[in-house]
Amino acid sequence: MSATLLYHMHGIRGYTFLRQNFIPGGVEFFIAAPADKFVCPNCGSTEVWQKGTKQRRFRSLPLGRKTTTIVLEVPRVYCHDCHKTQQVKIHFAEEHKRYTRFYERHVLDLLLSMTCQDVAEHLGLSWDTVRDIEKRRLSRDFAKPPLKDVAHIAIDEIAVKKGHRYLTIVMDLHSGRVIFVGDGKGAEALVPFWRRLKKSRAKIVAVCSDMSPAYTSAIRNHLPEAIHVFDRFHLMKLFNEKLTGLRRRLYGETKDKEAKETLKGIRFALLKRAVTESESEKLERALSLHADLAVAHALKEQLAELWEQEDEESAFACLVEWISDAEWSEIVEMKAFAKTLRRYWPEILNFYGCEITSGPLEGLNNKIKTLKRQSYGFRDQEYFKLKILAIHRSRYALVG
Repeated sequence: MSATLLYHMHGIRGYTFLRQNFIPGGVEFFIAAPADKFVCPNCGSTEVWQKGTKQRRFRSLPLGRKTTTIVLEVPRVYCHDCHKTQQVKIHFAEEHKRYTRFYERHVLDLLLSMTCQDVAEHLGLSWDTVRDIEKRRLSRDFAKPPLKDVAHIAIDEIAVKKGHRYLTIVMDLHSGRVIFVGDGKGAEALVPFWRRLKKSRAKIVAVCSDMSPAYTSAIRNHLPEAIHVFDRFHLMKLFNEKLTGLRRRLYGETKDKEAKETLKGIRFALLKRAVTESESEKLERALSLHADLAVAHALKEQLAELWEQEDEESAFACLVEWISDAEWSEIVEMKAFAKTLRRYWPEILNFYGCEITSGPLEGLNNKIKTLKRQSYGFRDQEYFKLKILAIHRSRYALVG
């Protein structure tokens, strides 16, 4: 093999090809570093004196089904300027690594369509080696996403382990990229993000989050000029919890066996806006027998119209009317939810000042859960966070 092929196939130049050796299942290429180009790896001085060599072996791009090994006698040199003895630098491989840069790139290309375990088995590597290669690449490209041009963000937490283990996710709603992953949830998890945001001098126009008091306080303190929008999804989710609580309470209080039976199996029909014909019949029968449930269901449909108004003034009138109707109903769950709306109505109506939702972030949470399931969990938390920061590159397809 000539020096030209070494360069084009394995990214190795400046070395002399000595010989090749075929072994079972692979091939070895022996190369040597020219003595006239030795420099001190510490200070760069050419005033060096060679003091022996140490043989090192590097995995490189395979030739067909045969593994390729680059064998190099790495010189050790003594520097007359800094008075240190060290090995010379190797230009075709990273420091302390047993594979070439071209081999590392080959592994990364395979990881675009294969799992770590698949790549490890295909190339005959350990899983940890493949993980370390990808982790180093992810850390270099995605560990610190740029924040300068970020204007609209969404904040939410996601459960990643049993025992109330959470990660806090911040997403750029314009690009769809995750720009921060924090440990835990609440205000403390966002402290590193506020620090980076301040250094970037980004001008955040609007923030979308749930009604967590911790998020509300943190956003008010760190982004006082930004529009804070309470997300429609989380608001409807909270209402649906109240509606489900009402159905369960009615089931416990109802003595009539037939009326009690109608409350079974209607949970999802009660929460959905579009129902099938069979679900509709069962739901109508339950609503006709339980007046409070019928009122609450009507309030649910009325609440959904809050985000379909022409302007903020119309939305405010719709909200006032809904609160009045909920309090008039005398239903405990509806009155509690009306109290919540009274407390947070400015942030809810801020939707009309900046029409953003955390819908894209909720969709991303599903991707994160899929990533976690496909990997059967992550032992390395930092690796998992880096994978989340790069998850906008992921594509999930059905393979038949």
